[in-house]
Amino acid sequence: MSYVFNPAPTVSVPVLGSPARFPVHRIYCVGRNYEEHAKEMGFTGREAPFFFMKPADAVVVVNAGESARLPYPSLTKNLHHEIELVVAIGTGGKNIAAADAHKHIFGYAVGLDMTRRDLQNEMKKQGRPWSIGKGFDHSAPIGVITPAASAGAIDSAEISLQVNGTDRQRSTVAKLIWNIAEVIEHLSAAWELQPGDLIYTGTPEGVAAVVPGDTLTGAIAGLESIRLTVE
Repeated sequence: MSYVFNPAPTVSVPVLGSPARFPVHRIYCVGRNYEEHAKEMGFTGREAPFFFMKPADAVVVVNAGESARLPYPSLTKNLHHEIELVVAIGTGGKNIAAADAHKHIFGYAVGLDMTRRDLQNEMKKQGRPWSIGKGFDHSAPIGVITPAASAGAIDSAEISLQVNGTDRQRSTVAKLIWNIAEVIEHLSAAWELQPGDLIYTGTPEGVAAVVPGDTLTGAIAGLESIRLTVE
């Protein structure tokens, strides 16, 4: 088969303890999935889960034990960090019951849903899609994927983010409004999940702005941490 130009290489993420890499298909994100974060964004209650997407090539891979660079994006003066547990799908499916969700999970990673908050807020005011605020280049940093069998008690793991060594976000995965299995159930009712899909499951409270020169360190108990410097 020939193409009019050379296709871009497949986006992939390293896997802990394996030379094989995880090829990325789609990136799904869950909005306002921690109660305290929902409150700080002006919402309350357990609303039905909703989703938005990022392009696969928004991924910024952070290798274990290394620091990655995070380019400050154009058009914004208010770039926010959102630390998140990422679920990597290994087996696809549609209309997956929550009780069966674990069968479809390959592993987990630490991720950041970087957000051009000023642009997102302007789109909200106008009732327009959030893509310009959420789906820009380099907006989906992610660390090494830990296979599910090695991830420990992920459902209750501590999740945290530090900026320049100071806590900004700290919570536990147990505080998800919609837990991992429920997210997969809802998401797979709207899209047929495929191997290679990544699900960014939501962020706890404490989101705030970063500027060039800041160093971000994200951690979830049982997983490889990530470190990035904004440039």
